[in-house]
Amino acid sequence: MKKHLVVLTGAGVSAESGFATFRDTGGLWEQYDVNDVASIEGWYRNRSLVLDFYNQRRAQLKDAKPNAAHEAIAGLESTYNVDVITQNVDNLHERAGSTRVLHLHGELTKMRPENGVYDKTGSEAEVIDVAYRPIMLGDLAPNGSQLRPHIVFFGEAVPKIEKAIDLVEKADILLIVGSSLQVYPAAGLYRYAPSGCPIYVIDPKPVPLSDPRVHFIQDVATKGMAAFIEQLKAL
Repeated sequence: MKKHLVVLTGAGVSAESGFATFRDTGGLWEQYDVNDVASIEGWYRNRSLVLDFYNQRRAQLKDAKPNAAHEAIAGLESTYNVDVITQNVDNLHERAGSTRVLHLHGELTKMRPENGVYDKTGSEAEVIDVAYRPIMLGDLAPNGSQLRPHIVFFGEAVPKIEKAIDLVEKADILLIVGSSLQVYPAAGLYRYAPSGCPIYVIDPKPVPLSDPRVHFIQDVATKGMAAFIEQLKAL
């Protein structure tokens, strides 16, 4: 029976694909106020600005390609039972071949009605895949309300966090790639790993994590994944 490997990924796993991350120098945050484009208050204040911001990101995502880290994670499915929990809103894990991906913060290529029920129930029945096309003010969902990004804005609950906790609680191995573990509630997920579960953290910068189960690989995602796969052979 395959061991259960749970992979938590953050912006660092997509950085080498040329997909600008919010916090990096030159990233999109420098051109926008976070409260204007990524909060529920910002959405209600200026829907056109928020839609334009995510239209730009979808256009950027269309040209981005999965990198060796995405591909290595997908490749582990041949020998492990792999679940990916990602803080990223891109689709690069899926495009690399990962078959089970849980998006904690939503998905860039999807929209949902502004007055939908998703935030309350976690249901995705009303979510619409728009691929990479732009969505404008006046573009309506089937129920007649304005389409909004299928993104968990600041100020909104994270509906899938309970499912993520459940996956981590059942992990045999936990791998964290490219996450600074500073954004909650995702940052606290590692605490739910079973007592005997080894935790591997891949990041080029030191991650403030004090836990005797943790093995640090201080490198970028692509090189760190190669090192991690070598370490797996010793388990």
